[in-house]
Amino acid sequence: KTGAFALPIVQRLLDDPQRFFAVVLAPTRELCVQIGEQFEAIGSGIKLQTAVIVGGLDMVTQGMALAKRPHVVVASPGRLVDHLENTKGFHLRTIRYLVMDEADRLLSMDFDEALDKILETVPRDRNTFLFSATMTSKVSKLQRASLRRPVKVEVSTKHDTVKTLVQNYMFVPYKFKQTYLGALIAHFQHYAVMVFVDTCLNAQKLSIMLRHLGYSTVALHGQMSQVQRLGALSGYKAGETRILVATDVASRGLDIPSVDLVVNYDIPKNSKDYIHRVGRTARAGRSGRAVSLVTQYDIELFQRIEHFLERKLEEFTELKEPAVKAKHERVLEAMRSTELELREKEEDATGKAVKRKMKQLSSKGGKKRK
Repeated sequence: KTGAFALPIVQRLLDDPQRFFAVVLAPTRELCVQIGEQFEAIGSGIKLQTAVIVGGLDMVTQGMALAKRPHVVVASPGRLVDHLENTKGFHLRTIRYLVMDEADRLLSMDFDEALDKILETVPRDRNTFLFSATMTSKVSKLQRASLRRPVKVEVSTKHDTVKTLVQNYMFVPYKFKQTYLGALIAHFQHYAVMVFVDTCLNAQKLSIMLRHLGYSTVALHGQMSQVQRLGALSGYKAGETRILVATDVASRGLDIPSVDLVVNYDIPKNSKDYIHRVGRTARAGRSGRAVSLVTQYDIELFQRIEHFLERKLEEFTELKEPAVKAKHERVLEAMRSTELELREKEEDATGKAVKRKMKQLSSKGGKKRK
C-alpha cells in the first residue's frame, strides 16, 4: 500500500524536482518510521531525501532535518503542527501531494485540531490521497480533508480478511483467561505471536507474566518512550523476541513479515480494529492464524465482529480443558510475581520522587538557616 503512493510521488519528483514536494501523514509513530524507510528504499537510486517527524523524539534534530529541505516529509499530525508553529522558516506552502495513510483513523476525532491547522497551511491546488484498508464512507469526514472532485478507488467493498488466514475463537471463563493464553502460547511453541490487549497496563502485565512463564516477550504501548517502542519493535522484527504484547498502537499498517499467530486477548470494541489486528499475520500471500479469547462478558462484542465479517468463525478445539487447567498453578504463580514486580517498580518510582523532593526541600532550607 505504501508503494501505491510512494511510487507515483517519486515518479513525479523525477519529472520536476523540487524540495518539500510531498507530506505523508500517519496516525502512529511506528507507522511513520516504516513509511519513511519505504521511501528511502524506493528513492535510494535518485538520492531522495526524507524526514520522519514524530513525537517522542528530539525536536531540535528534527528541526535540523527540516532545515535541509527534504523532498518528502513523513509525519504524525501533532508533531508536524509543533514544527509549523515553532520551527523558524518551516512551511508547507509549496507541497504538491498530501497523503493520509490509515485515513479513517486520521479523520476521526483525535486528530481534529492538528489536521485543521495542517490543512490551513497547505496550498489549495494539491493532490490529496487518502488510504485505508477500512475506509470511512461518511462524506462529511472526507470533506474535512477538503477534497475537490474526489475519485474513489476500491479494491473490494466487503470488509474482508484474506483466504490464507485461519480465524478461530475460544470460549473461555474470565477467571481462567490468563491460563488459556499461557496454554495457547505453549501449544504454538515455535510461532512468532502478537497478542493484542486493550490497555497499556494490560500489555505491561501480560508481557511480564509471559516472561515469568519463560517466553521471550516484549511489550509495545503508548506509555513507553519512543526509543523503547522502536527498540521493542525492531527486536521483535529481527526475531530476538518471540512474543509481542501490544495495544492497538500496533494494529494498523505495521508490516512484520514473520508473524504466525495473532491472539486477541481482549476483543476489540471496534469491529474495524479486528480486521486491522488480524491483518498483521498472513501478509502478502503467506498463511497465518488468528485466535480470539472470548469470555462470558465479550459475547456481544464478538457477535458484532462476526456480523461485520458476515460469517461465523469456528471454535478452536485443539486445546483440551484438563491440559489447560493443569497449567493454572504455574500461571497464578507468574501472575503473583508480576504483581510484585509492578508494585516494586511503582514503589521505586515513588521512592525516587520522594527522595528528590526531600533533597530539594533540604537544599532550600539549608540556605535560609545561615
